[in-house]
Amino acid sequence: MTDTFYQEKYRPQFHFTARQNWINDPNGLVFYKGAYHLFFQHNPSGIEWGNMTWGHAVSSDLIHWQQLENVLLPDSMGTMFSGSAVVDWDNTAGFQQGDEKTIVLIYTAAGNQSPESRGQPFTQCLAYSTDGGRSFTKYALNPVLKHIIHENRDPKVTWHAPSRRWIMALYLDKDVYGLFTSPDLKAWTHLQDVVMPGCSECPDIFEIPVEGSSGETRWVFIASNGHYLAGSFDGAHFAPDFNTPRIVDFGANYYAVQTYSDMPNGRRIQVAWMSGGKYPGMPFNQQMSFPCVLRLARSTNGLQLLRTPVKEAELLHAGMHEWAAIRLERWNDIHELLTADLLDIDLVVEVDDDGEFMLRLHGEPLTYSAATGQLTVLGRTAVIQPHDGRIELRVLVDRASIEVFVNGGEASLTSCFLPDSAGPNVAIQGVNAQVIALRAYEMHSAWNSARQSGS
Repeated sequence: MTDTFYQEKYRPQFHFTARQNWINDPNGLVFYKGAYHLFFQHNPSGIEWGNMTWGHAVSSDLIHWQQLENVLLPDSMGTMFSGSAVVDWDNTAGFQQGDEKTIVLIYTAAGNQSPESRGQPFTQCLAYSTDGGRSFTKYALNPVLKHIIHENRDPKVTWHAPSRRWIMALYLDKDVYGLFTSPDLKAWTHLQDVVMPGCSECPDIFEIPVEGSSGETRWVFIASNGHYLAGSFDGAHFAPDFNTPRIVDFGANYYAVQTYSDMPNGRRIQVAWMSGGKYPGMPFNQQMSFPCVLRLARSTNGLQLLRTPVKEAELLHAGMHEWAAIRLERWNDIHELLTADLLDIDLVVEVDDDGEFMLRLHGEPLTYSAATGQLTVLGRTAVIQPHDGRIELRVLVDRASIEVFVNGGEASLTSCFLPDSAGPNVAIQGVNAQVIALRAYEMHSAWNSARQSGS
């Protein structure tokens, strides 16, 4: 029988999905010896959420993924909820054997989520690999951080070089997170609590340079919905520069965000679970967002995260189409541009004070009005300020998603959809606006050159 996996009608062609069944949060994002590891919440035996297990995939370029065997299976302590991964370069935990550095997974054992773990609490545990990530062993003395409150979960661990200690951000309850420190990943001490109004679950914490400021850095604390604080951290206390979390993504399906640990060249790469997508009749359920680089810059509102697709997207570029100097004068004039399934689009539009434009993608309207400043796609809206009267958009269109990045990453909208096959894939119309440049790349499928193994 012919293997039709990865060729299905609604299968994303350049976003990660499992070969079969349910996935949700990206977990344990870590880079080691040329390999990007993507662990993920997975139900290996069902199309809906449950039986939480850590799936595993690897890539050499963030684009072409090979799904491997699952690495963390439910046990008597609980099912395997979310967490993170680090490379223990200095062997602080003492797990190293031979020359290979240890990759350590830090995860939540979600007690009482299965018959085997009935009556057990939520605790934080370790597993480790001494063979470069090919196999993992759960730490015999788990848990390393006992139950604190309610369903405390989702440990994100990073290294704080000045104090030579590990830092853990952990979701506690409601909108409260905890910061903890450890010299060896095994014994943890509470530092402080961080309140993130309007947020819960899946924290991330990391240090990042401030663009345009030589040697200046900030620490960024992010919640599951991508809302963030930025401030200073001395290894003992996080002091945010502002107390109301800021928003970088305004889409409908952007959740459980996490960034890669141990990245080369200082890049800070983020992946989200595109929560809530619909894939009728498919053997898989849910997908990851396209990997994006985060940068921190100063704006009129202070420090601001910028989010743009990784440059490796170019590996999938196929045919390129270009247009320029298209005057948009009457709404009834529709400029049909091309018909293509998978697209990477760059668009620059100059908009008069009363101007508007609409980019149609598989029948879905992406609209902008200068009068309101609102950019809307798939029912979600972001308020956008033009730069010198121009709006710059980067748009990724896959089989079941549209991701929009505005003005170099000042805002993004990450959303799932089911495409309308009627009419041209790409068309533009508007009034009192001018297309300065529009470049559309057709995209290859990432799966065609990276056939997957089952999990």
